[in-house]
Amino acid sequence: MSVLQTLVERSGNICELCGATNDLKQYTIPPSLNENVDNDILVCNTCKSQIEEAIEMDPNHWRCLNDSMWSEHVAVQVMAWRLLQRLRNEGWPKDLLDMMYLSDEALALARATGEDKDPSEKIVHRDSNGVELKVGDSVVLIKDLKVKGSSMVAKQGTAVRNIRLDHENAKYIEGKVGAQQIVIVTDYVKKI
Repeated sequence: MSVLQTLVERSGNICELCGATNDLKQYTIPPSLNENVDNDILVCNTCKSQIEEAIEMDPNHWRCLNDSMWSEHVAVQVMAWRLLQRLRNEGWPKDLLDMMYLSDEALALARATGEDKDPSEKIVHRDSNGVELKVGDSVVLIKDLKVKGSSMVAKQGTAVRNIRLDHENAKYIEGKVGAQQIVIVTDYVKKI
């Protein structure tokens, strides 16, 4: 059974965050790179767009976190915690965060993306032109890069889609070149 099928079965074919039934998609929570049931959740297009910051967050949409934060699935709990952290200035999310319990492992995973930090403390990734990079962006290599630990050379002009950010170092991103998952220095990429 595929990960998507397992998520559909697990959730009852509804968004695991808001309960919507339309436009459901599989979402891998960062910084995870492998798609599996422990790292993925089933979300609607509205939730996914707001999670990835493709559209501005609507605080009223996220009142649903009052229910989803109690999910038995760690990936859902982690996303609920992160979203409540983003919205903490609204007032009501602070109350939910005070009630919420995460195991030490789940809390460490939830904090991996820095959602609980003030904007001034967050690590910002920028390409060679100074443009801010976000999770899921596409970049193009501006220089041939030798991949450490292999004989592969990632050629200039290669597009790397759906990048992930290293949340400890502003100079590193991760992405797939061919079938190989590699770490790339941001100085050698340009956002598409």
